[in-house]
Amino acid sequence: MKTKLFRINPTFARKNKLPVYFVATQLRETNKAVYLFGRGTTETKKQDACSICGRALTHPVSVELGVGPECGKHYWDWDEVGGYTKENVERLTKVVQERIKIDSWLPRSVIYETHETEETVKPPMDHKMLVEDRTDKPSNREAKEITFEKSGDRGIKMTFPFDRNVINQIKTIPGRKYHSEGANKYWTAPISVEAVEKLELLDFEIDKSLLTFLNENKVNIEEFDANDIDVPGLGGELFPFQAKGIAFLEARKGRALIGDEMGLGKTVQALAWLQKHPKKRRAVIVCPASLKINWKREAERWMDSPNLQVIQGTSTDIELFGDIVIINYDVLQHWAKKLIGCDPQVIIFDEVHYIKNNKAKRTKAAKKIAGVFPHVIALTGTPIVNRPIEILNAIQLVDKSVAPNRRHFLHRYCGAKHNGFGWDFNGASNTKELHEKLTSTIMIRRKKKDVLKDLPDKIRSFVPMELDNEREYRQAENDFISFVRNQTEKDVKQKLQEQLGDMADMVSIDETKLKQMKDEKASKVNILSEIEGLKQLAVHGKMKQSVNWIRDYLETGEKLVVMAVHKFVINQLMEAFGGIAVKVDGSVTGQDRDTAVERFQNDDKIKLFVGNIQAAGVGLTLTAASTVAFLELPWTPGDVLQAEDRVHRIGQKESVSIYYLLAQDTIEEKIAALIDKKRKVLDSVLDGKDTEDESLLSEIMKSYQ
Repeated sequence: MKTKLFRINPTFARKNKLPVYFVATQLRETNKAVYLFGRGTTETKKQDACSICGRALTHPVSVELGVGPECGKHYWDWDEVGGYTKENVERLTKVVQERIKIDSWLPRSVIYETHETEETVKPPMDHKMLVEDRTDKPSNREAKEITFEKSGDRGIKMTFPFDRNVINQIKTIPGRKYHSEGANKYWTAPISVEAVEKLELLDFEIDKSLLTFLNENKVNIEEFDANDIDVPGLGGELFPFQAKGIAFLEARKGRALIGDEMGLGKTVQALAWLQKHPKKRRAVIVCPASLKINWKREAERWMDSPNLQVIQGTSTDIELFGDIVIINYDVLQHWAKKLIGCDPQVIIFDEVHYIKNNKAKRTKAAKKIAGVFPHVIALTGTPIVNRPIEILNAIQLVDKSVAPNRRHFLHRYCGAKHNGFGWDFNGASNTKELHEKLTSTIMIRRKKKDVLKDLPDKIRSFVPMELDNEREYRQAENDFISFVRNQTEKDVKQKLQEQLGDMADMVSIDETKLKQMKDEKASKVNILSEIEGLKQLAVHGKMKQSVNWIRDYLETGEKLVVMAVHKFVINQLMEAFGGIAVKVDGSVTGQDRDTAVERFQNDDKIKLFVGNIQAAGVGLTLTAASTVAFLELPWTPGDVLQAEDRVHRIGQKESVSIYYLLAQDTIEEKIAALIDKKRKVLDSVLDGKDTEDESLLSEIMKSYQ
């Protein structure tokens, strides 16, 4: 019997209180499991890995011992064994070997790899697995897939001879139930990866359909190769990690939860999967109302001539003609019946935490609709483990087998507390276990720091905003155009050249009408002030939607810098976000300015920095955030770049995401195009950059036109 170094599945190890790495001797085996007798090891220090959790070693003592300080606490008190010090490594090595024991059956499916080792483990001669007169008898333990009659859900039926130890293990499976029908006694449970793995460990005879289920639902993102993904007709190049996300969707057959941090392209990954499967129509995209325009424009940019339909309002009198239908959560319940009857194939839930409340009409509608779609893709940048109850509905929509029993999920992962009146599930518990459970089945989540090598220093994105004062703005815009066209050619051109520079070319002038105008009609009107009026109307009209966007971003737990121009904008933001925000504008000077920056940089409770582009755009370091949002723009690219660089400074370890929240089809878009044109020239002159190859804001906007 040869001793080997084993590495097993981390999730399985955590659940069963085993180390990820250990040395052991195999005593017995079946087709599906092996019986191992072994102990803890410190040999993994050679691979710079903790033997208990499998992660990289960083602590100076752990590098010499092979066990991290936190992991060891699960088995002993460091002080009781002489302290976690370099001088005590020899003694600690013996503690690891003596106190961590392995003496059980393990499913073959959880054993990732084995290696040769110089260590030796000798089991006692009288070990129960080595007794010579032991005879092999069929276990008569069987597990078969069934379908529950009432719900139609998939389940498992378990039959076995009475065995107290087996019964105790079966009772740990979520949703298990005992049935006694005369002589026919058996157990059932909802189908889940956890349940099938448990039954393998107990040496049950697992039927083929359950094994297929296990193979299809256990995924390892590290095994996917981005080079294997090809999406014909896609309107852009994917980052490697985005291609890997599409590979994940493929492996999950279009039923998955993409939980990447904001700014990493969850929308792009979902659209690329749709582009890869053009026959899977009709597709429905459900999102907050503020994001419908963005989804439309992103689809037009990334997909090959998509047939899109954006639903407006609650009236269902209009026909569904789009292959891809975009609808907001607020009206979903009105359209549920019609969507169900349109031969649906794919449904995408963006910002899926919007359906966290079971009593809300949108949640009820989402559950009703999702049940008829073969493919369900959920997107959220909000950290799931912070408040698991908010994502439970999404998990069950994507794949109910991951959380088949709601009560078990709530008590296991939602920090269940009884407050004297009832249960409170708004907390979090066993978060590492939940994270590993999700990432080994339905979820892929990457943070910026995880994919930094793939990202440019800055990622600029245009976020279109709808006006809620559309009529007022368009009237003012028409008045402005009429006003300009009623000035003399000389006066208009002179003023435009003086105050707008290159933007003068964007204003159309009626040459014939101008020649007919009398000289006395020429007046020295400050055209810039008229444009400022349009700018203020635009920002007024998008404020509500902008506040909602900021609120959604802050839900991710990350800090955010917002830049604006007008005082009323800054004041509205401070009123909306109160105790979690600081500001720097012209009214904040000296020590108060330094205090605001210091609080944003070092106080975890302060999530939002609101700055005036002139007052806060120079000299401040705001690297506690890696995202900047512009609600308003100045007139020069230099001011924009200076404001961006409050975050993109020395000490910033992440790629910086820059969002321009611009009211669509307004003066804001024209100003943005002008600024970007000037910035290209500035970059080329100062830095020698080949600006034609840059993916800049103006090019993004052109693709939306």
